[in-house]
Amino acid sequence: DKVKFEIMRWAVSKVVEEGKKPANGRPEKYEADEDEAEVKKAKPKRMKKAAPVEDPVVEEAPAEAEEIVEEVSTEEAAPLTFHQVLKQKYIEGGAGWMTPILLCLLFGLALVIERVLYLNLATTNVEKLLASIEENVKKGDYNAAKEVCRNTPGPVASIFYQGLDRIDEGLENVEKAITSYGGVQMGRLESNLSWIALFIAIAPMFGFLGTVIGMVQAFDDIERAGDISPTVVAGGMKVALITTVFGLICGLILQICYNYLI
Repeated sequence: DKVKFEIMRWAVSKVVEEGKKPANGRPEKYEADEDEAEVKKAKPKRMKKAAPVEDPVVEEAPAEAEEIVEEVSTEEAAPLTFHQVLKQKYIEGGAGWMTPILLCLLFGLALVIERVLYLNLATTNVEKLLASIEENVKKGDYNAAKEVCRNTPGPVASIFYQGLDRIDEGLENVEKAITSYGGVQMGRLESNLSWIALFIAIAPMFGFLGTVIGMVQAFDDIERAGDISPTVVAGGMKVALITTVFGLICGLILQICYNYLI
């Protein structure tokens, strides 16, 4: 009986051990480690934070904007040239009133230049001409004297030629020829001066006309606004004053040139 009891206890212990042993034949510790590994694998991987990408366009944009602002500020600070000031005032004065004044100045200056060229070409060395004519007249060679006058440009030589051409008709006829032809040459020398005088007169008139129209516009603006304020009156007054100034300047320039010619 004692031996049977020992055999049964050994069998029971074996059965208990077999029940605790895992089905796959591996210890529980290994299974726990595998379970933890699987759990770690199953966990989603955290995304690494991407390094911020530097946008060159975004970085360059502020620099370019600063450069543009600096250029604009430099341009605003730079003083205007004389040409730019004239252009600005011309636009402010109004093309309708400034254009006639400008045309008067241009046409007047063109005529002044034409007269200056003509008078310079007509200039003659009178002393040399008189010495040559007197020498030939003393010799009695009137044809040679007329040839000298014919080859000399200018109105003075032409007048002498007319007198020598009628020397055989008497002193009275010679005097009349010189007087009449002198008037003709004087008319040629003074041609186009009347047009210059016209532009001298009408350039300031256009300026004054612009002044009157500008004042009328200023009063119309005041009437529409129902209030007298500098902003309302400034537009009409600016047109009035600028046209007057330009008209007077053109008149002064042409008047100086006219006095130089006469």
